[in-house]
Amino acid sequence: MDYSDESTFSTASGMNYKYVVLQVTLKEKFLGTGSGNLTELENAINDQAKKGYRLHTITTSNGGSKGLLGGDRIQATLVFEKVN
Repeated sequence: MDYSDESTFSTASGMNYKYVVLQVTLKEKFLGTGSGNLTELENAINDQAKKGYRLHTITTSNGGSKGLLGGDRIQATLVFEKVN
């Protein structure tokens, strides 16, 4: 996963900081329910776990729609805490 986009990347990721903050945009499916990219969220959590962080807090906010057939966008902000 590439976290180089400043809107989704915390410079603390991979450093020896106590907390890391990441944002993942979840795209709702146009038809049916649920997110179309939960594996992206899962990968973000597992990537930080490999670096010695645990998920501390997750919050979401509605990011609106990206057009006629785009479905809704939900911004998930994840706070990870370094495990000692």
